[in-house]
Parts: sequence; C-alpha cells; structure tokens
Amino acid sequence: MRDQDLVPIVEKLRSQHTDDEYVEVKACAQEISKAVWDTVSAFANTNGGLILLGIDEKDDFKPVRHFAIDKVLDQFVTGMGDGDPYGARIAQPPAYHPHRLTFEGSPVLAIEVEELGADKKPCFITGRGVVGGSYKRVDDKDVRLSPTEVYALTSYFTPSHADRRIVESATIADLSPEFVNGIIEHAKNSRALRGTKTREEKMSRLNIVNDAGGVSLAGLLVCGNYPQQYFPKLVIDVAVHPGIQKSDPASTTRFLDREICEGSIGEVIDTAYRAIVRNLRTYSIVKEAGRTDRLEIPEEVIREALANAVVHREYGEYFEGQAVSVDVYPDRIEIINPGGLWGGKTKENIGDGTSACRNASLMKLMSMLPLPGGDGVPVEGNGSGVPLMRSAMTSRALAEPEFDPRIDSFRLVLGRGGTEIAENQQWLTRAVTHDLGAHERAIAVMLHREGNATVADVRSQLGIDSDEIRSAFKALVSEGVLKWAGKDEVKLVTTPRWSREEWHKNILAILDPTEPMGIHDIATALGKRPESTRRYVRQLIDSGNVIATAPPSSTDRKYLLKHSTLPLFSES
Repeated sequence: MRDQDLVPIVEKLRSQHTDDEYVEVKACAQEISKAVWDTVSAFANTNGGLILLGIDEKDDFKPVRHFAIDKVLDQFVTGMGDGDPYGARIAQPPAYHPHRLTFEGSPVLAIEVEELGADKKPCFITGRGVVGGSYKRVDDKDVRLSPTEVYALTSYFTPSHADRRIVESATIADLSPEFVNGIIEHAKNSRALRGTKTREEKMSRLNIVNDAGGVSLAGLLVCGNYPQQYFPKLVIDVAVHPGIQKSDPASTTRFLDREICEGSIGEVIDTAYRAIVRNLRTYSIVKEAGRTDRLEIPEEVIREALANAVVHREYGEYFEGQAVSVDVYPDRIEIINPGGLWGGKTKENIGDGTSACRNASLMKLMSMLPLPGGDGVPVEGNGSGVPLMRSAMTSRALAEPEFDPRIDSFRLVLGRGGTEIAENQQWLTRAVTHDLGAHERAIAVMLHREGNATVADVRSQLGIDSDEIRSAFKALVSEGVLKWAGKDEVKLVTTPRWSREEWHKNILAILDPTEPMGIHDIATALGKRPESTRRYVRQLIDSGNVIATAPPSSTDRKYLLKHSTLPLFSES
C-alpha cells in the first residue's frame, strides 16, 4: 500500500462522514485504544478490512498531531502475539500487513487485516473469552457475535450428531406406522437391513430409534405423527407480504396469507409448497397440441429450496427454537433457515455438485421416504440441488437464485417473473413456429426483453454454452424473429404494421373468457403500444366480440373474450 492509495479512501470517508464496512479509523495519538481489538476480531471473522491509525474521525478525518506511530505499531504487533507472547490480546489472530504512510504531511499507520479461514474462526479478545470477545463487522460497527454465531463458527467442520440425539419422552407410539413401513420397504433390498429380523432391529439399523427403543430426532421428524409436540418451532413459517419488505409502512395489511406448516418433514415441505404456490401467478402457453399452465417460478425449484432448508438447517439445542421462514413478496421469495454453511461449503463452491450435510441421518431417512402422494422423495443427497435450481431458473429467463450465507443462518432469494414472463411467453408462441428447447426459449425471451444481445451477453446472463447460443441465434434468425447486428450479435426484428383484421385476430387470440386482462397486459403481449391497442379493443367491444369489466373511466377496466365470438365481418 502506498501514500497515494490513502487519498481516495479518506476522501470517501469524508464524503460519507463515517467509516464503513471495510475501513475503521482510530486516532490513537499516543497509544493503541482497546476498541482496535474489537475491530481486529470483527474484520477477521467477517470479510477482512483496513484499520487506519493516526486519523481522527471527529476532526473530519484529519491526521492526528504528534501521532506516536512507532509506539502504536509496537503495541499492535505485541497485541497480535508477535512480540512478547504474554502481551497477546487476540486469540486466533489473523494475518495482517502494517504500512507506514504519510497523509497530508503527517504519519499514518495503515493495517490490512485478512479474513480468517473458516477452520480458525472465531478470532476473539483473549481477556473476554470466545463468547464475550468475538465480533463481526456490520456497516461501520463492531458487533459482538451471538452465542448461536459463535457455535456455528466453532462447529463449522465438526460432524453434528444433533439429528441422532434421543428425544426424551418420545416413544415408538409417536411414530406413524405408515411412514416407518414406507422407509423399511424402500430399504428392504439394500445392505442397510442385512441381518435384521424384527421390525425393531430394522428401525434401529436405520437410526429411527436406538437399540433401547429411544426415538431419534431424525426418526421423529421424518416419521413422527406430530413432532411439534416436542419441538413447537421445528416448522416452516410461510408469510405473504403486501409490500416489498416486512411490515411495509405503506400498507395497513400485515399479511396477505400466513401458514405455519406442521407435521412430519414430508408433510411440512408439501404444505409449505402449496402455501407458496397458491400465492404465485401462473401463465399459459398455447400451442397446437393445447394449453399448458406454468408457475412463474419452476415447481422443482420451490420444492428443492424447501427440502434444502429443512435438511441443511442446524438442529442443535441453540437452534431448536427457530423455524424455517419463507417470506413471499411481490418481487421475490426469501427462504431463511437456521444454521450457516457447514463442512467446507462456501458461497463460491455451493454449486460444485458435491454434497456436505451436517445432518447425515436425517438426510438418509428423507431420501427414503416418499413425499405425500408418492411423488418422489424430499432429497437425493448427491449435491445436484443447487445446479438444478440454477438451471431451472435460467431456462425460464429468470435470475439465478441468490445465495446469502450468514454466520448462523442461510438465506435463499428466488426472483419472481410475474406478468413479464407471461407476456413474453405469449409473444413467443406467436413468433416462433417450431418447438423450442429450454435454452432456445430462454434466449428468445431474453432477446424479447433486451432487444439485442451478443453471445457474451447471453452466456453471462443465462450460463449457456457459446456454441449452443450461436445455434439458437441461427434458428431464430431463420424464423424471422431475430436479425444479425454484427459478429455474434443479434437484434430483435421489429414487428411489421398490422392490418385491422390482423389486430382483431391477434387480440382475440390473446383474450380469455374467464381471466380478464388489462390494456397494458394485452399491449405488452402483442408487442404494441397501449394507445394503439386500445383503439382496436374498442372496435371489438362495439362488435360484441369482447366484454369490458368496468366503465371506460375506471382504472380497473379489463377485458374478456365473449364465450361465443361473432364473425369478424360483423365489425363493419
């Protein structure tokens, strides 16, 4: 780090009038302050950062007069355990890089602090202990880690046996014979039951119970009649919000829908899935073979996300009072489960196709018990879940899932497509005559939205192979949907002017006799302007082919196709 590197950093601090997530400023004129160690711990446990000593935040980030840089640096090195070992202030110290700099004519000590590896966290202040002296960085503050965060960090690589612990007071009578029989039937031809004779032996071998007949947590969750008798918060809490944030001040309604999903784990997942789906939109694709209804977010993505949340969550005693939460907003779905990533998994490698699960017994049982109705099993346990979600979302031209691991929780965000996807799909069925594959469809929808794109644009946004993108471009150019705009670049073909009869025919093809559409929805589906579209919709109303749901002055006015439309020549 050089003197000139400090100038833009301090200018930014002055403009925002405070330090921030990555930079902490302390005056420390003659000796190092105790608060510096809080920051070292916070940076080490979060994302690393830069500590600037010898600059005064209270004096508009000006250099401190008579800053004792040699003394302060010596105190820092000693506190990190690199001088007198008895003077160390920090346990599990991170790597650091001090720099003597000059800023506005005065000395400044800049110390780069690296983030600790996951296997060494947390860094903590020795005199306060791991619970009282561990910090994380939140904006410009050093915030003490909660007990659950400390537990999550210290157990990151430690195999968990929480799912195998025996639930006091629970007995075999608390288990559903149907669920137990289903698992035993699934495992009957495997080596898992080799040598077992009695039902009790088989249940013990599968870790549903122990040798003494005590019911394991995994067994209760997967096979229990009502696990919430013993663990009331081991549920999925689905809440549907009217605004784009919780308790939106612009809305007097707190929830549009709410369901606490209870029962065995399979029932919990299925109930949560249905609660989410009933609050999402569907769109229809009409082809010669008939009409297909699609959910705005792929069904397999929702089920996979819910299954991941319950199988990968933390079930230790610190966390058993926390539910998995699902928040449905107009623009997204957020799923948050207790417990951060585990076993070497990071945000960067979460989708590498390898599986790491802290709840091995629970995952094993979930992989053997069919979902209600017999449609598959909740989890496969082979690391394919994240790649599946990414592929399914991008194949519909939706944003990739957003993974947000925290220290003691994990947040997944699924963007909602809404009416934009429905309108794009309606356009696609009219614009393209041949059946498209998933990647071709996603590329066509993207171009309908963006207007033009290069191979690199599509690869960056959809993650599709370049040769496959070029092949799709050629097919869509031959259809007349796209045209070449340069090497590896295409542009959407402008729709030619329609005759009056073509307007009428296309509007009638879009409208439905039971699901009303607004003028903007119709215009977007046609790829036309609302002003032009409204004129021809009025003509169809006058001819008796279309019904309006409200007077012309109403903002809620929508349009329906009359059940039996009149011949087009009757419009004259």
